[in-house]
Amino acid sequence: MAIRVALHHRTEYRYDRLVTLEPHVVRLRPAPHCRTPIVSYSLSVEPADHFLNWQQDPYSNYGARLVFLKPAKSFSVTVDLVAEMTCINPFDFFIESTAEKYPFAYDTVLARELIPYLEQQPGGPLFDALVAETRASGLNTIDHVVHLNRRLNELISYVIRLEPGIQTCEETLTKKSGSCRDSAWLLVQLLRHQGLAARFVSGYLIQLTADVKSLDGPSGPEKDFTDLHAWAEVYLPGAGWVGLDPTSGLLAGEGHIPLACAADPISAAPITGTYSWSKRDDSDTCREDFSFEMSVTRIHEDPRVTKPYTDRQWRAIESLGHEIDEVLHAGDVRLTMGGEPTFVSIDNRDAEEWNTAALGPHKRERAGVLFRRLRDRFAPGGMLHFGQGKWYPGESLPRWALGCYWRKDGEPLWHNPDLVAEDNRDYKIGPQDARHFVELLAKKLGVEPKLAIPGYEDVWYYMWRERRLPVNVDPLASKLDNPEDRARLAKVFQQGLDRVVGYALPLSRVNTGAGSFWQSGKWFLRDEHMFLIPGDSPMGFRLPLDSLPWSAPGDRQQVLTRDPFERVGPLPPTPDYFARATTDSYGRTISRTPKVQPRLGTSDTPVPVGQSDPGVVRTALCVEPRGGTMFVFLPPIGLFEDFIDLVAAIEATADELAIPVQLEGYTPPHDDRINHFKVTPDPGVIEVNVHPAG
Repeated sequence: MAIRVALHHRTEYRYDRLVTLEPHVVRLRPAPHCRTPIVSYSLSVEPADHFLNWQQDPYSNYGARLVFLKPAKSFSVTVDLVAEMTCINPFDFFIESTAEKYPFAYDTVLARELIPYLEQQPGGPLFDALVAETRASGLNTIDHVVHLNRRLNELISYVIRLEPGIQTCEETLTKKSGSCRDSAWLLVQLLRHQGLAARFVSGYLIQLTADVKSLDGPSGPEKDFTDLHAWAEVYLPGAGWVGLDPTSGLLAGEGHIPLACAADPISAAPITGTYSWSKRDDSDTCREDFSFEMSVTRIHEDPRVTKPYTDRQWRAIESLGHEIDEVLHAGDVRLTMGGEPTFVSIDNRDAEEWNTAALGPHKRERAGVLFRRLRDRFAPGGMLHFGQGKWYPGESLPRWALGCYWRKDGEPLWHNPDLVAEDNRDYKIGPQDARHFVELLAKKLGVEPKLAIPGYEDVWYYMWRERRLPVNVDPLASKLDNPEDRARLAKVFQQGLDRVVGYALPLSRVNTGAGSFWQSGKWFLRDEHMFLIPGDSPMGFRLPLDSLPWSAPGDRQQVLTRDPFERVGPLPPTPDYFARATTDSYGRTISRTPKVQPRLGTSDTPVPVGQSDPGVVRTALCVEPRGGTMFVFLPPIGLFEDFIDLVAAIEATADELAIPVQLEGYTPPHDDRINHFKVTPDPGVIEVNVHPAG
C-alpha cells in the first residue's frame, strides 16, 4: 500500500451584514481523469439551508451548484478527502506514430473537437519572440513539450500573488515573475501558438517531504505541504491530456490532483458566484473578509526501503510475536517456517551481477561477508562449508554455495571462528604446509600418514596442449578463444607441471560391532604419480577414481546413510582432538593422539589382474593450498556422528598448526538433529535459504 494522506481545505467568506447569496458553483471535486486514487471525499457547505446539485460542465468537470434559501452573514466550503499517493510515472504513455515528430497536424475530426483548446490570444513583442525562439522542427514531440515546460520554469520566477485575475502573457514575460496560474496560462498560450491544443488546470498540489536527502539535486519541501495550484495540459494523439507544471518544470505526477480543466481559466475557478444586499444609500458598501486553511496529514504509510520500521514498530512486532509464541506453546502447536530472502549490493548497482547475471566477483565477496554475519547471528558455533551448488546449462562449473551447519543441542560443531580462513586472503600456504597438515590429521584420525598421496596436474595432457599451440605463442599468454582455457593453461604452466597441487588421503569410516574407526589404504595407479583430471574444480572433484583397482559390484565399499525413519538418540559430544600433551611421573611426554588402527584387509601390493580387490578405499579427504589458503575437501560420509568426529579432528589440526582452513567438498549427511542455512547466487541477487525456525 502507498502513503495515504488526508487533505483538509476550508474556504470561508464573512460579511458585515446579512447578504443574499446568489447561486454558486464549487469546483473542488477531483476531476474524472485524476490518476491519483481518491479513497474518500466529502464536501460540507454552510449555511446549512441550501440545495446542492452535482453537475458536469461541458469540460466534464464536476461542479456543485448551490442554491441558498435564506440570507446569511457567512459562507464556507470545506473539503476533506483521502488520497493514496501511489507513484505515477508521468511518461507512461504512447504517442501515435503520426504525432511522434514535431510539428504534426491533428486529424480532421480531432482538430474540430479541439477548437476551444487551440484558440490563441494576441501576444506582444516578448511573447512573439519567445514563440519564435522555442519553435522547433524534427524533434521528438515529447522532447519538444518537455523543453517548453522547462524553458518557462527557467524564465519565470515564482511569486505568491494575492491579486485576483491572471496576468497577460506579455506582462508575465516583462516582469519575469508570476504566480502558478500566470505561468500555467503563459504555457497554454505558448503551446497553442505552436499548434498544440492546451488547456488550463486548477487543482490541489500535495508535496511530501522526502525520506532521505537528495544527493544530486533539491530535496523538496522540508515538511508535508498542500495548496491550490495551477498547471497546464497538452493534448498529444495517443497519449491524451498530459500534465505540464511550469512552476516546477516537471510533468504532473501523483501529487497533482486536478479539480477543473478548461479552455479558459475563468471556467476552472474553484468557486464562482456573487451576493447582494440592501443598500442604505448609494455610498453604502458591504465589507467582505476572506480566509482559507489547508493541511495534509499522513494517515497511513507502510515501511519501505527509504523509511523502514521504527524502533517503536519493531518493539510492537516483537512483543506481538512473543505473545503468539506463548499461545502456540500453551496449545502444543509446533510451527516452523523457512524462507528465501534475497539481497543486492548498495554499490555498483548497474553491474550485470546485480541485474541479470548469477555470478560475479563482487557478489561472491559480498556473499562471504553476509555469510559470516548470518553465522554470528544464527549459529555462533556453526561450521562453515564453502561448496558447490546448482549447475545450470551453459555454465562451465556449478555455482558456489555457502552453507552453515550447526547442532540443535547447542554444542559447537566448530569452536574457533578464527580458524576459518578469510576469503581471498593470501596466507602464504604452500604444498609443504599441506603435507604437514594431512600427516598430522592422519595421526589424529588413527591412520598411516604415509598413505597420503600427492596429486599433480596431468603433465601428459598439458604437454599435448602445449604442442598444439602455434610456435609463436607463449603458453603463459596463449590466444585460446575460451577465456577459462586461457587462464587454466597459464596458471598450470606458471606454477609448474612438477608442483604438488595437494594431498589426497584415502579415508572411510568403518562401523563394526566392536566400535567404529577411520580406515585408509594404498591407492595403486598405473602412472608413477597421481595425475588429476584437468579442470578448475577443487582437487577432490578431480581425483582419477577410474584408475583405482577394479572391484566387483558386491565387493565395493558403500557410503550408507541412515534410514530417515530410524529412531535416534541425542548426538554424542564433540571429540576432543586438541593436542594437550601431559607428562607422567617420570617426566615423559604422554601424547593424546590416537594410535594407528588396522586397515582391515588392505594390502601393500595390488591384487592379481582379473581378481576383485575388496579392500580399496574409494573415498578420500584432500588438502589443497589454493591462492595461499588451505582448503580441506571433505569426503562423502554416511552418518553425522562420523562427520562430527572428522570435523573435530580437522579443527584440532588447524589449531595445532595455526593454519586457518576452509572446508569444501561433500556436505554433511542429512540428520534431523542439525540445522543449516545456505547463501547462493541467483540472477541479479544473493539468495539466502533460511533454515526452518520457530
